[in-house]
Amino acid sequence: MRNETRQKFNEFTSQVAKLNAITSAMVQFNVQPSVQQTLETKMQESVAFLGMINVTPVDEMKGQKVGIGITSTIAGRTNTDTKDRQPNSPHGLYDQSYECAQTNFDTQIGYGQIDAWAKFPDFQTRVRDAILTRQGLDRIMIGWHGTKAAADTDRNANPLLQDVNIGWLQHIRTDAPAQVMSEGTEGSGQIYIDATDGDYKNIDALVYDVVNELIKPWYQDDTDLVVICGRKMLSDKYFPIINDAGDNQNKLAGQVLVSQKQIGGLKAVRVPFFPEDKLLITKLSNLSIYWQTGARRRYIEDEPKRNRIVNYESTNDAYVVEDYDCAALVENIVIGPNPAPGE
Repeated sequence: MRNETRQKFNEFTSQVAKLNAITSAMVQFNVQPSVQQTLETKMQESVAFLGMINVTPVDEMKGQKVGIGITSTIAGRTNTDTKDRQPNSPHGLYDQSYECAQTNFDTQIGYGQIDAWAKFPDFQTRVRDAILTRQGLDRIMIGWHGTKAAADTDRNANPLLQDVNIGWLQHIRTDAPAQVMSEGTEGSGQIYIDATDGDYKNIDALVYDVVNELIKPWYQDDTDLVVICGRKMLSDKYFPIINDAGDNQNKLAGQVLVSQKQIGGLKAVRVPFFPEDKLLITKLSNLSIYWQTGARRRYIEDEPKRNRIVNYESTNDAYVVEDYDCAALVENIVIGPNPAPGE
């Protein structure tokens, strides 16, 4: 690390210590709640998808969901001459609890990178944003791929962070299996999309069916419903439209369709790391990440023997689907014909 870089790094750690009301950031400390909120806000600004869902502080490690609203119809009438009025529970039949798990976000930045950043006046902001952006992207990856919270995670065996925490998709599978479609015909284990020999002729037909069959009636016409998907699923839908655009009018129509990006009449939202053979139909406001207030811990270390600085940081997070009645997960989608028996 160059001398001028060392000075800026020392200023950075001093500022972190000052914000958290401690004498040095080179020891483990609890991040102040106000600073924690600022970091969460900056993370949402750095990673667009986090700004589209709920990222919510909670006081307790576990408890009841905080984003639950009125999730079913409640209007009715009772003839009180013959019986008492019976209030309706608006919270459905599903588990309404959450539980946070500690997640370590340990980051290393080499001296070479730090030296390159030191020339810029926004050095401290660059260091902070580099760390927060990676934390935000990892949170999204866990949300789609996380299946468990292992005591000792293995990045080699679980490159998509499957063992860091229980994500949104796994919560739907476990807590609301009736909201999951995983095969077109019983025993096939796949959903085939093909115009001549598929379970559905196209992805639009699949989405229409899923909305009608799995999304509760009071949510089906909600204009906030979207289809969350990956890049490949959008390509499979829109490439044939673009490829078949033979004249100028059709080409223009193709461009409009691509710009609108709709699947089954719902807005398509392409999200980083979303599994390519799946779709999630829900409202973005139905997805939440809870983080425990006062539980973010941090320790910044200079490691000259490895030519790097290290930011050890942890937070207690939970991934929450607020209302399963407003969520439908479609898995095992195959673009192609249903194979003939014996194939």
